[in-house]
Amino acid sequence: MTTMTTMTKTKVTAKSPSVTTDPRWARVVARDKAADGKFWYSVATTGVYCRPSCPSRTANPKNVQLYDSVEAAKAAGFRPCKRCNPDGLSIEAENATLIAKACRMIEDSDAEPSLEALAATVALSPSYFHRLFKATTGLTPKDYAAAHRAKKVRQGLAGGGSVTETIYDSGFNSSGRFYEKSANILGMTPSRYRAGGVNEEIKFAVGETSLGAILVASSKKGVAAILLGDDPDELVRELQDRFPKARLLGADRDYEALVARVVGFVETPGISLDLPLDIRGTAFQQRVWQALQDIPVGQTVSYADIAQRIGLPKAVRAVAGACAANNIAVAIPCHRVVRNDGTLSGYAWGVDRKRALIDREASVKKR
Repeated sequence: MTTMTTMTKTKVTAKSPSVTTDPRWARVVARDKAADGKFWYSVATTGVYCRPSCPSRTANPKNVQLYDSVEAAKAAGFRPCKRCNPDGLSIEAENATLIAKACRMIEDSDAEPSLEALAATVALSPSYFHRLFKATTGLTPKDYAAAHRAKKVRQGLAGGGSVTETIYDSGFNSSGRFYEKSANILGMTPSRYRAGGVNEEIKFAVGETSLGAILVASSKKGVAAILLGDDPDELVRELQDRFPKARLLGADRDYEALVARVVGFVETPGISLDLPLDIRGTAFQQRVWQALQDIPVGQTVSYADIAQRIGLPKAVRAVAGACAANNIAVAIPCHRVVRNDGTLSGYAWGVDRKRALIDREASVKKR
């Protein structure tokens, strides 16, 4: 009997390794949405299992177990968390589905739906729907509808339709309202746009920075291009390629002052660069470019981060394509987007310039 007691006291029980040594735990602590669907975790004290992005208070790691599948968590006797719904769509995915439904309603309507009608379609209050729509798409419902109408106008005119037909087919209920907005939509008159932008006037000027030559070009609406390169003449040819039917005008002294502001921002990115922009792109590209403008100086994000911010987490390649299509360097800061591992990917104006811009902005942030 004595011997058995001694053996019991000296018995060593093997301890399970701490969950904190598993790299997946860091993603739980960070509530990493990108990890959803890749693994799940249970909490012994609550009896539930969750997705990594669950917004509940972070559990004590001593009570946590990680699983590669929902089935494994269920087999261990845990039930799904009601807050993060690990068996179904995440809250973000559900919201994205609702907003996608509202976007389809906007696109399929002959006239712009009211905010109240859109909100009712997805069973949300108008104020909450408005906030959610902007957080998901980067645009307000009104701006999204305007971008969609603008796309229909451009397609109608490019397809050879008459101006009058295009006006009404694009959802404008009067020609007067259309002509009030046509300059903002097209950057020129409808007849000129239908002719391919013939004789559109684009002012431009070339400057010099420590990163090489810089060209800034503007339409009547605002800055339409900022290009970087080694050879000023090549930049002018690139501008001609981007606006093949426009009439390029060498800028005057006042315009050169605007170029000096852009040069100043390249050299000292801490200063403000608040310019009127003539942004020409699809509704998707505009959503991406708006998200880029929201990245603070001195910070970088991944393409996946941008895809998440616009409510389309699987559109990483499309986000990269929108970044590559950007005509307006530094003012639309596509240089602040990097790969998931933090390394630099391609940049229309050279990876070395991208690295230099990021390094300069990082040094400004540290001051």
